[in-house]
Amino acid sequence: MNLKQIAKDTAKTLQSYLTYQALRTVLAQLGETNPPLELWLHNFSAGKIQDGESYIEQLLREKPDLALRIMTVREHIAEEIIEFLPEMVHTGIQQANMEQRRQHLERITRIDTSNPSLQSEQQATSDPNLDNLSN
Repeated sequence: MNLKQIAKDTAKTLQSYLTYQALRTVLAQLGETNPPLELWLHNFSAGKIQDGESYIEQLLREKPDLALRIMTVREHIAEEIIEFLPEMVHTGIQQANMEQRRQHLERITRIDTSNPSLQSEQQATSDPNLDNLSN
């Protein structure tokens, strides 16, 4: 397990996600101020946002002003969330793991109570010696 590589991959994924969130913010702003430009940006962005850095490079070639705006919003979002993000991720993973373990434990220990008469019949027929005791 290469923790440094995992950290790099995680950072890249987070950067791309913040690029996506910045795009959503800019699209919402443009929807109020410049609907034709919002439509253009929406159409341009379709299918390209998975890799945030590649997306920004492509947008810089087409409309540098929009790319710079998205980069500014992305940086602002990052500055705002960086303080509490590590604790939120750590706590979220702990809680999710606990919930998954609880659900798994419930599944593996669940007794089928949907048909109690069937269970009674199975118990009675599974041990014929019980019939001999009642005689």
